[in-house]
Amino acid sequence: MNTKQEKDLPRSPAPHAGMPELDASAGRTSWFEFAPAHLFYTPIALWCAWLSLRYFGPTLLTNANPSLPYSGLVGESKEIVLNAIKKPEARSYIAAYGQVLRWGGEGAAKRTLSDALSIMKEKQLTFPLVAKPDIGMRGVGVQIVNNEDELASYIAVFPAGANFILQTLINEEGEAGVFYVREPGEDKGRITSLTLKYFPRVTGDGTRTLRQLIMDDPRAGQLAHLYLERHKKRLDDIVPKGKSIKIAFAGSHSLGTIFRNGNDEITDEMLDTFDKLAKSMGEFYIGRFDIRFGDFSALKAGHGFKIIEVNGAGGEQTHIWDSRTTLRDAYKALIKQFSYLYRIGAANRKRGFTPTSLSQLIKAWLGEKKLTRHYPITH
Repeated sequence: MNTKQEKDLPRSPAPHAGMPELDASAGRTSWFEFAPAHLFYTPIALWCAWLSLRYFGPTLLTNANPSLPYSGLVGESKEIVLNAIKKPEARSYIAAYGQVLRWGGEGAAKRTLSDALSIMKEKQLTFPLVAKPDIGMRGVGVQIVNNEDELASYIAVFPAGANFILQTLINEEGEAGVFYVREPGEDKGRITSLTLKYFPRVTGDGTRTLRQLIMDDPRAGQLAHLYLERHKKRLDDIVPKGKSIKIAFAGSHSLGTIFRNGNDEITDEMLDTFDKLAKSMGEFYIGRFDIRFGDFSALKAGHGFKIIEVNGAGGEQTHIWDSRTTLRDAYKALIKQFSYLYRIGAANRKRGFTPTSLSQLIKAWLGEKKLTRHYPITH
């Protein structure tokens, strides 16, 4: 990037600006945080098997949010989910976005870029932007694109036939996951989880390379495999003294972002706002709103944030990935979450909604996994 382009980009806020102070224990990881998924989730799978028998429906989870494809459990389009927020007042909370199809065949990359630029004009999007797969989870394939050349590079490696999203970059340090639950028939829901997300950084001393800074960092050094690949082009660069480099952008724990339990900070004002947002989505009862903000006090007052994604039945109460959380408390939260999903799904079945068939669900899951393997590397 040339000097002029660098000057044109918005200045990054100070590390963790607008967020509650990150405590000293942030450098620590718990023993189960990065355990293999098939081991960690085995007890939850057994719990879901029992719930399937209790409520007579192995796919009742797909009945929890009838307004979303598969209730947002797997294989859902981010655009369709965001489009489910209908009311103008509610839509004002969403970071602007547009969906682009990655064409296949001769001249496809050029055609896709042309479409992307047209959609940017239509949606009034400007660089820098966030590019991410329309179908996907856990931050896979998310990149910041600062200019047309970087957008073309993203398109070049994106799988043909799949859609991606271009979204306004909310250039703030504050990010959170707000998990919402409301059972059919209830006048008001509840926020059961608030996760505060901190993007890890390393600070240069004028002598060490980026690789050395990552390896020497108390936390990043334990998870170096999450950071080295995405920064491979500049790992051997010596970082100037005092320069702070964000080594993770996507707000995903599995990609190296630090999560903190913010449940004690949930307020009635915050709930009022998210209750209105959830109700604006029609038959939506359970899921997580991923948001960005610049002032935590404003968020607690129920405003001053932008929605970047909404995750339905496949969303998780991510405060469990706070390194201070015990395994018992993590399982307790997940058991309660899946109990909600099955109970809501059963209630909606009584109201006339039909769960997705097991064969359709497996097909959607396999389709998502197939796509995920071909997405660009996450920055």
